[in-house]
Amino acid sequence: MERCLSSKRLYEGRILNLRVDQVEVSRNGRRATREVVEHRSAVAVLARDGEGRFLLVRQFRYPLNAEIVEIPAGLMERGEEPLQSAQRELREETGYRASKWTPMPAIFSSPGFSDEKLFVFLAEELAWDPLRPDDDEDIALLRFDDEQARALLGSSDPQDAKTLMALAWYFARQVIFHET
Repeated sequence: MERCLSSKRLYEGRILNLRVDQVEVSRNGRRATREVVEHRSAVAVLARDGEGRFLLVRQFRYPLNAEIVEIPAGLMERGEEPLQSAQRELREETGYRASKWTPMPAIFSSPGFSDEKLFVFLAEELAWDPLRPDDDEDIALLRFDDEQARALLGSSDPQDAKTLMALAWYFARQVIFHET
C-alpha cells in the first residue's frame, strides 16, 4: 500500500477531476508523485439480436481524432444503478431494449492513472424501443456477425478495450460452457 502524504486537485470537470498526490511507497519509504484522474463510473453493453448479430456503434472520439467501432457505452447518471444505466444507454445508442441481461466482469479502464470503473453487461432478446440520443453524439449503428466480431479480436489495428474484452468474454464463454 502507498500512504497519501498530500493531495492537490488541479481540475474539476463534468465527467472527471484531476489531482496530484504525493505518496510514500511502502516497499522502500520513498516519496513519489501520483497523477490521478477521478472518473465517473460508466457502463458498456454487448448486445446480441435475435439473428445472432452484435450491435456495435461507430462514433467519432475527439481525443483520438478518429471514428472507432465499439459497444454501446456511457456514463452512469447520478443515482442510477449500473443495470439501469446500461438499459438507458442501449436504448439511446441503438434504439433497442433488452429483456435478458447478464452481468459481465466489471473492469477498470486504466488503473495506472484513473479510477474509472466500467460495469459491462450482455443484453439479449432485443426489441425496438428507442430513447432520444444525447445531443453531443453522432453515432451510427452497425451489426456484426460472429465472423466479423472475431475479425475485430484478431485485428492488429488499435481497438477499443471494452469492446475487445466483452467480445473475448462472450466467445470464451461459448467455448468453456459450450453455449450456442
